[in-house]
Amino acid sequence: MSTGPSAGLSAGPSAGRSTDPSASGTARGALRPLGLVAAVVLLAGAVLMSIAVGANHLALSDVWRVLWHDDRSDAAVIVHDMRVPRTLVGLVVGAGLGVAGALAQALTRNSLADPGLLGVNLGAAAAVVAAVSFLGVTSPSGYVWFALLGAAAASAAVYVLGATGRAAVAPERLIVAGAALSAVLAAFTYAVAFLDHETFDRLRFWDVGSLARADMPQLAVVVPFIGVGLLVAFAIGGALDAMAMGEDAGRGLGVHVARTRTLGVLAVALLCGAGTAAAGSITFVGLGVPHIARAICGPDQRWVVAYSAVLGPVLLLTADVVGRVIIAPAELEVGVVSAFVGAPVFIVLCRRARLGRL
Repeated sequence: MSTGPSAGLSAGPSAGRSTDPSASGTARGALRPLGLVAAVVLLAGAVLMSIAVGANHLALSDVWRVLWHDDRSDAAVIVHDMRVPRTLVGLVVGAGLGVAGALAQALTRNSLADPGLLGVNLGAAAAVVAAVSFLGVTSPSGYVWFALLGAAAASAAVYVLGATGRAAVAPERLIVAGAALSAVLAAFTYAVAFLDHETFDRLRFWDVGSLARADMPQLAVVVPFIGVGLLVAFAIGGALDAMAMGEDAGRGLGVHVARTRTLGVLAVALLCGAGTAAAGSITFVGLGVPHIARAICGPDQRWVVAYSAVLGPVLLLTADVVGRVIIAPAELEVGVVSAFVGAPVFIVLCRRARLGRL
């Protein structure tokens, strides 16, 4: 919220209008709960659309009937065995990726940051590739544990590299360490996948990002990790707000900066690691959703996290539905659809004048 020169603009022709920044902040604060309720309604619509719409056309009356009465007809199998697990995984993964992006941008104080910038995505990918190629892991549910381990190891490595030396860890050092580690992990991942054709065949759909192979056992594995990550993200929201003004200001307000950053990195690892394990590498959700959230609710990190947890699944489920119907009866993977949406939005964000600060 800007201050300074605007304070002197109340005199003259515009004196009849309120230019008090606190008034604007109060108005926005009053609208935040209503906006969140509207976002939840939008999410409910996205969930219903994800269950009702797909490459296999079903009448809405049939979808509604078999949703509440599983008679094991063809329609019931499509709804209960394919669309409901797919929707639930998209709901959980979307929330995790959206909040992970909000945390990554807050921790680095860079509005172009996403979990991939901290090496989390590639850490998960590298661990899964190694598990498939060297250990023979073939079950998607088995990917989860290795993806979480890889995401956690990459996050820890970035944090250690960012803290090396006499100076305390700083956001810009985290970004540089994440970029360097990402380059190494990407080289390892692609080298193993290209040299092992079986591994490449198993991972090609997972690597592009897809909800098509979602199932309930997979959901049961990732939900606890994403749930813990969301709880941590909500718990440190106030501390991240204080740190947005600088680490010294945060310390002056009583924030334990090192602990807050450690918890934030841990939450990103849990959210992004579990999400990547369940649905593969999906771009833009972690980058774009926090920007949409801040445009609605302002910079308060607690509200940004709440909005991101709701808007992330809205975006992911909508992209998945578009991918199902745009080239029906074939499907376009959700990672491809989100990339098509994300590329132009990323360019717009890069051209914004005040991009460097949250």
